[in-house]
Amino acid sequence: MSKISDYESIVGAEVINELKMLAKKLKDKVIQNINSTSVGGGVAEILGRMVPLLQDLGVDARWDVLKGGEKYFQVTKKFHNALHGRKTEITSDDYEIFLETTKENIEQIEFYGDIIFIHDPQPVALVEKRRYLKSRWIWRCHIDFTSPDPEIWKFLKSFVEQYDACVFSAPSFARPLPIRQFLISPSIDPLSEKNRDLSEEEINNVLEELKINRDKPIITQISRFDYLKDPFGVIEAFRLVKKYVDCRLVLAGGGAVDDPEGQKVFQEVVEKAENDPDILVLLLPPASDLEINALQRASTVILQKSLREGFGLTVAEALWKAKPVVASAVGGIPLQIAHKYSGLLSHTVQGTAYWIRQLLHSPEYATRLGENGKAHIKQNFLLTRHLRDYLLLFLSLEEEEDVIYL
Repeated sequence: MSKISDYESIVGAEVINELKMLAKKLKDKVIQNINSTSVGGGVAEILGRMVPLLQDLGVDARWDVLKGGEKYFQVTKKFHNALHGRKTEITSDDYEIFLETTKENIEQIEFYGDIIFIHDPQPVALVEKRRYLKSRWIWRCHIDFTSPDPEIWKFLKSFVEQYDACVFSAPSFARPLPIRQFLISPSIDPLSEKNRDLSEEEINNVLEELKINRDKPIITQISRFDYLKDPFGVIEAFRLVKKYVDCRLVLAGGGAVDDPEGQKVFQEVVEKAENDPDILVLLLPPASDLEINALQRASTVILQKSLREGFGLTVAEALWKAKPVVASAVGGIPLQIAHKYSGLLSHTVQGTAYWIRQLLHSPEYATRLGENGKAHIKQNFLLTRHLRDYLLLFLSLEEEEDVIYL
């Protein structure tokens, strides 16, 4: 596991010294993070890197995971889809399952933190325990809140309003609330197995293991198998490109404990590929970070054709590797991509196909976009910036301003 000092060669001594200074002010505080899964998805990935680094800085940061059965995670997946604006039927039984599981977790979880940091909708109602504690509570929303379903948002809002503060990833996600709101974008760890530099030998070894040939341009999307990631639209765009340029598509991703739809979507994507030898659909096991890193580095163009997206860490990962990216102009993606400067933004299948063709026909332009994208990620979306924002967030809980922008 990396130490905070390891990042000095990337971001400079001044950044590291500031983090150490801020961390000292929190030496007597316990930060307790709670989310719904320890494996799979961006939240678990960020916490898995951030908590050890906070500890290395001298902050007593810890991480707990709530427990839930299959029915509970089916309900929270419905909530997830509805909050992303997808039409979803949520019944009174669903609400009852959610509240009953929350009650069980309130009884089972030990709430020991001076600051309780709750991540995403699944554990949001744990705040019911707050009335019995002296701790400060923060709700961190990692998902796309551009157009949440009004009914489910009304239900969740009754819990969010009980927090001391909440955090959203982009300005467009902020909601009218009586509590303080912070705007903090997620980040990637440049030293993680998923983002560290790889040799050509390492890349080729992974591709050989995955049976991927580099004899033609590779177009790649790496995401959970989720309808909101629009893997079917990716295949349609690829087929439009394939009419003019001989290339290969790789759709790769894994699942998460709290996402019961994943296997179903994966099977539908396999069927959509129709045994096309130039479309590879890969279900990656947990901890496939090296494989993802190698796939991104071997790719000619990387896609993120999401219909909704809280931030899209795969975009930042690809840009960090100086790859040209075509992504949907949704959620937090436009924070990472300035159109035609650090990547390309699209709105349709046809638009995605058009930009892929442009990049394949203009390799110098693709290289320039990738270089600009890497510089943008280095400046704004590395883990050290994220750590700084969180340290300032924790320290600011005693302030009286209604809204603070970090």
